[in-house]
Amino acid sequence: MQWILQKFEDTEKLAVALERLGITHSWHKVVPFVGELMPAPTVKDPGSVVLFGSYSLWRMAEAKGWTPGVFTLAPFLTQGVWKPYLLNGDVRILTVREAAQMVPDNTLHFVRPVSDSKEIAGTVMTSSELVETSRRVLALRPEEIPGGSLSHDTELMLAAPVRIRKEWRCWVVDGEVVTWSLYKEGSRVVYRAEIDDDALEFARSIVELNPSYSPAYVLDVCRTEDGLRIIETNCINAAGFYAADLTKLAAAVDRVGRGRPSDLG
Repeated sequence: MQWILQKFEDTEKLAVALERLGITHSWHKVVPFVGELMPAPTVKDPGSVVLFGSYSLWRMAEAKGWTPGVFTLAPFLTQGVWKPYLLNGDVRILTVREAAQMVPDNTLHFVRPVSDSKEIAGTVMTSSELVETSRRVLALRPEEIPGGSLSHDTELMLAAPVRIRKEWRCWVVDGEVVTWSLYKEGSRVVYRAEIDDDALEFARSIVELNPSYSPAYVLDVCRTEDGLRIIETNCINAAGFYAADLTKLAAAVDRVGRGRPSDLG
């Protein structure tokens, strides 16, 4: 399969794994706001191409008909089978327009876009901060807003903040959790290639509940005072790698991209 990479620190690490596996790849820059690749790649088989880098690469993959290209996802909040296990199951969904009309006070909210669009990272904000952010967006005309940024009609998820003890990222390919990484312990950012046994079993059970969700994605799970929960899912092509085993990940994605059955064992 042909691998097209946008140069970042993480994709440079991925390239090392690809070289170890004998998988060829090419490097490209992405023209801001346009999404064109420079230099333009020479694609031999549009049905066997995968791109890793910024989330905006999905536009290029879709326009060119490259598959699997970028593994785009349905919003995890819409997945009914996962709802009982969500960290933020009781949520409000507001557009940026609606958020601008909130009462500006010090109430805390966990805020993130409903879609896996990377317009803003999930974060805790006060109502006042959210109102201020939303009003700045509304002060711009739609045509002035760069692609991939918050827009007037972006849907936001608001939920009550929850105390989290540990957070892990799991990479799911062809229905299997192929690698994982601890990325936060309490308030400390910690990257280690480890996961608690019960958290791994929880992640595997979540994947089994929704086998048709996507051929490849990232699943973030956590331990709270009330047990294990799903934080969110993310696009595997644009998510940080932390301390993942990139050789296992690259081999698994390459097999799926070439339509070969998994032999992850």
